[in-house]
Amino acid sequence: MRSPNVRRTCVALAAAVSLTAALTACGAEGDGDRDATAEPDSSTRTGLTVAFLPKQRDNNLYFTNADLGAKTVVEELGSVYEDFGSSNATDTIGQNSYIKMLRRQEVDALAVSAVHPAKLCTELKKAMKQGVTVVTYDSDTRPECRDVFVSQASAEDLGRTQVRLMAEQIGDRGRIAILSGSEGAENQNSWIDCMKDELDKPEHKDVELVEIAYGDDDPDKSAEETRRLLRRYPDLKGIISPTTIGIEAAARVVSGSAAHKGKVRVTGLGTPNEMRAYVEDGTVEAFALWDPAKLGELTARTALALSSGRITGRRGETFKAGDMGEYTIDEDGVITLGKPQVFDKGNIERFDF
Repeated sequence: MRSPNVRRTCVALAAAVSLTAALTACGAEGDGDRDATAEPDSSTRTGLTVAFLPKQRDNNLYFTNADLGAKTVVEELGSVYEDFGSSNATDTIGQNSYIKMLRRQEVDALAVSAVHPAKLCTELKKAMKQGVTVVTYDSDTRPECRDVFVSQASAEDLGRTQVRLMAEQIGDRGRIAILSGSEGAENQNSWIDCMKDELDKPEHKDVELVEIAYGDDDPDKSAEETRRLLRRYPDLKGIISPTTIGIEAAARVVSGSAAHKGKVRVTGLGTPNEMRAYVEDGTVEAFALWDPAKLGELTARTALALSSGRITGRRGETFKAGDMGEYTIDEDGVITLGKPQVFDKGNIERFDF
């Protein structure tokens, strides 16, 4: 059934993003480097300083793995890696402070997983005007506020995959809730828009989305929000959590409750190592993600390619990302890592991250 909340469809979201790009391309501050000519065969520069600013630096295994992938490739290619960040996944003030600090330090490239799509733009545009390469990864800003966004997978693939996994687990019937991170997380909001669009399909007519809750990517708050959802909706059949912190917290609460284990299904986006126990005990039948270390590696390679003039961020440009292969810049300056990987009891032992 249709969610009670007013929504944009997944298709409308894509159109809105395209319109934003079209409007902001006309004289957006900081967009000048795209007028340069790419030299794809040139060498990657060495001795650069590449700074990563994850959405949540501490107590988040996902970003720990992403940063490790980035650090490895930056140092292998002869440059200097730095990382900074807050333990609070909603800290826009903190992210802006770090961006200002790194801009003043004149780093060569800055990779940001944005807490909010708009609230970092002033500082990021200043950095771009100063000549700093700005790449977003995992969670994007407005297109005019960065050179390129490295996306883990398309919003459509991620949103629809999570709904389909839940539908399979509950027999396409029953009430479900979504436990997201923060209300301002652009990546999760775009996935949720696509979840709602998928839920409107006739095959899911007997599935009702009753609420979208927010745990702010905090383990304790996410667990408490899960308990609240279970109390408020005693007939709840499932929880989708498009965040690694949230899915682990939801699975932990459901697994530890005799009243809900085996009756409430959990799926979403999680890491195999954190979710393995819940797959083994049946709380989670299947979930999805991508390799965060590969996302970090691709982000680092993209930042270095931009800083070396091998790409400028224009649609249609291609570059070779080492052993990862060739990637193409799509509309709005987006590079996509690939399709989401589904994990279940049959394959989870093959993965270690």
